[in-house]
Amino acid sequence: MPHTPAWRSFKRTQDLTVATAVLIYAGAVAHAFGRLPGGVELIAQRTLVWPAIFLSLSFTLPLLIGPVRRPLARYVWMSFQAGFGQNLRSILYGVALLGGAAGLIYWQISNAANGGRYPAGVFSGYAAGIGILAAQAALVRVLEKHPEVKREIEL
Repeated sequence: MPHTPAWRSFKRTQDLTVATAVLIYAGAVAHAFGRLPGGVELIAQRTLVWPAIFLSLSFTLPLLIGPVRRPLARYVWMSFQAGFGQNLRSILYGVALLGGAAGLIYWQISNAANGGRYPAGVFSGYAAGIGILAAQAALVRVLEKHPEVKREIEL
């Protein structure tokens, strides 16, 4: 059965948010390799290895642990009901939040390149955020199979 236009927009926005966050992260990693002090091994460890662990945990744990999955699924459903991803304003807010996070990463890379603190934490934090966004996108597919949700989102 086809879904309502609002649900299709919401689902598409969830997917595009994850894709945009991943592209921002990839750009920040490429930028880091050109700017951060230390060898390739150190930069790879701080921008790829550790963040991959945080991303994996923040993606899988909310999907596997019921007491975490239920509130996150409820949040995803409430986001749909509030109109997230269904109008230009909500999409622009999402883009602004991703842009702000990207700005923070680039700013910390710039600081570290000029002798400041190494930005390992910001990469792991951003990767964890991507994991949560990906879990939310996965929960959209779970929700659309729920009988009560199905009644509201199908034409």
